[in-house]
Amino acid sequence: MSYDVENIVIGAGVVGLAIARELAIQGKEVLVLEQHANFGEETSSRNSEVIHAGIYYQQGSLKARFCVEGKAMLYEYCQTFNIPYSKVGKLIVATSTSEIDILNGITLKAKNNGVTDLIFLSAKEAEEMEPSLSCKGALLSPSTGIINTHQFMLSLVGEIESLGGAIAFRSPFHGATRKETGFEVRSKDTSLSCMNLINSAGLAAQNVAENIETVPRSYIPKRYLAKGSYFTMNHPSPFRHLIYPVPNTASLGIHVTLDLAGQIRFGPDQEWVEDIDYEVDISRGDDFYAAIRRYYPSLPDNSLIAAYAGIRPKTQSPTDSATDFCFSGPQQHSVPGLINLFGIESPGLTSSLRIGQHIREILYD
Repeated sequence: MSYDVENIVIGAGVVGLAIARELAIQGKEVLVLEQHANFGEETSSRNSEVIHAGIYYQQGSLKARFCVEGKAMLYEYCQTFNIPYSKVGKLIVATSTSEIDILNGITLKAKNNGVTDLIFLSAKEAEEMEPSLSCKGALLSPSTGIINTHQFMLSLVGEIESLGGAIAFRSPFHGATRKETGFEVRSKDTSLSCMNLINSAGLAAQNVAENIETVPRSYIPKRYLAKGSYFTMNHPSPFRHLIYPVPNTASLGIHVTLDLAGQIRFGPDQEWVEDIDYEVDISRGDDFYAAIRRYYPSLPDNSLIAAYAGIRPKTQSPTDSATDFCFSGPQQHSVPGLINLFGIESPGLTSSLRIGQHIREILYD
């Protein structure tokens, strides 16, 4: 079988682009198929734009490993290619004395993940650092940062194309048939052959996998959707750092993030939904006030403004514990040349360059 292209990546989100970039760097032919008119129009452009330190994830998990390793790679990438970013740091705040023990547990978990730079702050120290903050104690994570995600993805696109790769926009994936030594991939009225097929379709990953012949359905996890809404404020930000409450659910709570212009954002909350809908329900802002005032008691009335919403593709139900990244390759489903990526949520942005390496290793190493 002759190939039109050696590798096809489905999905031009930040992870799909990082995979394609890694393959192109290694001299591999690569084509990215993207259903939208531009890159990163779904999960990759609807998040907090945070470079995570790798604090919360289960020791030994892919999320923990790839976040810590990917963080270093991402900061180096930003410096090399002049991508706007800022290592602003994050405060994880305890708003009750009972949460101080949780901070100690977070410190231990972070250390086990290789994050050894957390600094415990007393309430006085934290409030001197952030005068609008109210807390009983805090952890400072100095290696947490923020990034201009659009500029990062634009840079990845430029690298892919300069290295001979290509991205086909408005090219939805319609199906693939396994041939003797590769795949025949259908997109609109076009049929392409490839040796390797990488499904990095994010929210659509399960649907893509179901339309690849010979993929055992037992290797396609059920998709769950967690919608998160963000609100901004009609006042200048009182904070210079990111502010996160102590996590006590599957989400990290309604936290404070900043963009590179200093604009404040609160969120996301977590709402399990059945359908993809990016409208922000302004009534959800009512619950934001109480959550935010636990650490920012002077939040003015009627100051929150609906901003945007994002949706995370999860592989656990609302009642299950958090699951790890899922890379389903030939060792799992026995289909040569095929890799499905499921549940690539946070810290997917931070981990993206390391995930690109991992996919290349599965295919070629």
